[in-house]
Amino acid sequence: MSVLIVEPLDAEVMGWLAERHPVRYAPELAREPREFRQALFNVRALVLPPSVTLDSQALHYAPVLKAVGRVSAGAENIDLEACTRAGVEVVRSLNATAQAEAEFMIGALLAMLRRVPVRSEDGLLVGRELSSATVGLIGMAQAARSMAELLQPFGSRLIGYDPAVHASDGLWARWGVDPVGLRELLERSDAVCVQLPYFTRYHGLLGERFLQHCKPNQVMVSIAPSALFDEAALAKVLDSGRMAAAWFDSLEPGTLDPGRPLHDIDTLQITPRVASTTRESRVRSAWAVARRIDEILTAAAPARNNFRPTAPGGEVDLAAE
Repeated sequence: MSVLIVEPLDAEVMGWLAERHPVRYAPELAREPREFRQALFNVRALVLPPSVTLDSQALHYAPVLKAVGRVSAGAENIDLEACTRAGVEVVRSLNATAQAEAEFMIGALLAMLRRVPVRSEDGLLVGRELSSATVGLIGMAQAARSMAELLQPFGSRLIGYDPAVHASDGLWARWGVDPVGLRELLERSDAVCVQLPYFTRYHGLLGERFLQHCKPNQVMVSIAPSALFDEAALAKVLDSGRMAAAWFDSLEPGTLDPGRPLHDIDTLQITPRVASTTRESRVRSAWAVARRIDEILTAAAPARNNFRPTAPGGEVDLAAE
């Protein structure tokens, strides 16, 4: 068997893969860890949902595995280092969810700016418009490019920060975003969107050192891993009212438990990782994953035997081969 599909896929995508490779569709294995591992022996490619873990122990059962695909966002269930050691490529689409994530963040900003009022100069509590806001983009992922394209018609001013993208990089000008330092971004932004990929060196990056400088009444939406934030520092700026509201599309398990800094803060809203999951984004992602899996399996296929048989004692013209 070449491909084991545990996550439901669009029927057309699955049919396309099945025309090219032997395919087994077995979503029930997501609920049966033992049977899942036993099914890996002759599998060369996998498509997994977020609920199924692929770690070094599971890889031990998959000696011929070449690729593991993720259609849904995130890869927390996959041990990336173990896959690298085993020579297994983790296949994800970098662009398929960008439009969905950008639309989600803009919707969250519009909701917070209008729903969480501020006091105007005449003393009334009122909402705000995105068109008059400076929006700070933390992380220049593909979602940030879609954000920039969608925000420009609003008339928003765009500034950005990414520790991996130098201020002289042409990307900033192409996307219409002014590069600034992280502290300056927080000081100037009425609204902040966080889509920075997580690496261990970024753990707690958005902590006391920077969050204490956020512009008063700032709103923030994050689709990035919550490990980028220091819980205590975020709780402090939200509880004090300096940051008007924050919206996270996911949090580490236990973050809101009693006794933790963010417990019972009513200006913090959480959604269960819905930013990237739309009908359209899943189809785009499924096609991208399927095509890459096909490329990997085709390239790994044994080469055809191109030798021509000869009679015993016959001469072979090597120059003609």
